[in-house]
Amino acid sequence: MWIKFLLSGLIIGFCIFLGYLAAGKFRARFKFYSQFSAFNERYLTELCYSRKPLSEFIEDYTYDGDFAKGLQGVSEDRGQKRPKPNYLTKEEWKEYGDYFSMLGKGDTVSQKNYFSSRKAILEEKKAVCEKECKTRNELYIKLGLLAGLAFVILIV
Repeated sequence: MWIKFLLSGLIIGFCIFLGYLAAGKFRARFKFYSQFSAFNERYLTELCYSRKPLSEFIEDYTYDGDFAKGLQGVSEDRGQKRPKPNYLTKEEWKEYGDYFSMLGKGDTVSQKNYFSSRKAILEEKKAVCEKECKTRNELYIKLGLLAGLAFVILIV
């Protein structure tokens, strides 16, 4: 009897874990846009006040995940070889490339105008990704729970 309960708990836990893994794409997307938005804010501040060289500015802050890989590509080869995350659409990937192709080019006023216009877009994408991450994460965990319960009912 205890073995059945233990086995049932392990099956349900495993299915919930699979649901958590399935929602990883949405968590990674939210993390990416959170870091992207924070980078844009810092860069705008940098343009207005400090005006450090781009390579020093990138090294001052630590990022992780796919956004950090993209920044490393920008600092090494001016953005020619950025790894493409699988959760970005073609349009978002193009916007991402356009953003980094404008980084450090032109005078301060034109850069400030361009990156200020990107600020609202990035904040909107961050908010949408946060909402989608929350709902999809809950959905996939609940689906994992239901699949685990159904599996336990069928097997045990």
